[in-house]
Amino acid sequence: MLPEVTATRYVTPLREGGSLPGIVEADDLGTYVMKFTGAGQGRKTLVAEVICGTLAQRLGLRVPDLVRMQLDPVIGKAEPDEEVQELLKASGGLNLGMDFLPGALGFDPLAYEVGPREAGEVVWFDALVNNVDRSWRNPNMLVWHGDLWLIDHGATMIWHHNWPTAAASAAKPYDASDHALAPFGPDLASAAERLAPLVTEDLLARCAADVPDEWLEGEPGFDSTDAVRGAYTEVLAARARTIHERVTLGEPTRDRPSQAPGWLTGRLAPRREAGEVK
Repeated sequence: MLPEVTATRYVTPLREGGSLPGIVEADDLGTYVMKFTGAGQGRKTLVAEVICGTLAQRLGLRVPDLVRMQLDPVIGKAEPDEEVQELLKASGGLNLGMDFLPGALGFDPLAYEVGPREAGEVVWFDALVNNVDRSWRNPNMLVWHGDLWLIDHGATMIWHHNWPTAAASAAKPYDASDHALAPFGPDLASAAERLAPLVTEDLLARCAADVPDEWLEGEPGFDSTDAVRGAYTEVLAARARTIHERVTLGEPTRDRPSQAPGWLTGRLAPRREAGEVK
């Protein structure tokens, strides 16, 4: 189970995040990026963050540590932004915290070189979880103390938004042509050789076990939270076996419609029109 802390001070919102995460301090004296259950895309985003984040860590990839974070909305009373106030009011109780990396810089492919081995492992992992949000448009990677760190996995495992089609999703290919690390010659064969044997049902079950029951309860088509966890394990285990054979690395496209889910594109559209994101 993930460690649990309690938020003690709301510091500031992070405007670049589509779900409006915030920086908070907690009773363990740590500083975290909090992702809220009351955000527009709902609890499944947090489920994806937990499963993918803990899986990446167990595979040896760098992801900031995750915690369960209790929130009393009263800590944000001094926040003047009404949107933030409403988000806090809607998110009382258990939320997700990600360790804040002070001084980290957003990944810039012109300033940071990534070797083929590391690039291959990140692309392989993203193919496994079908991450549609690590493109050159929005890398969702940080450079901290000279190392590459992966963040923001809420737009992964799109199949869990429609469980009846999830089994078929295991066989779908992954187009990495626009992946932020595609220009670094990712060595997918080497990545698959090292990582695929590690993605066992036992490992996946341990990742799914880190998801709080309350984020899985009431899922249509399932009679228990353990059954939901089993569904995540089944799809990812099946996908891990051969996904490296179905990754496409072609020329990047700069004008095609986004493949991100509707809740994400909907949040980004007004900001894109205002020139805040590209």
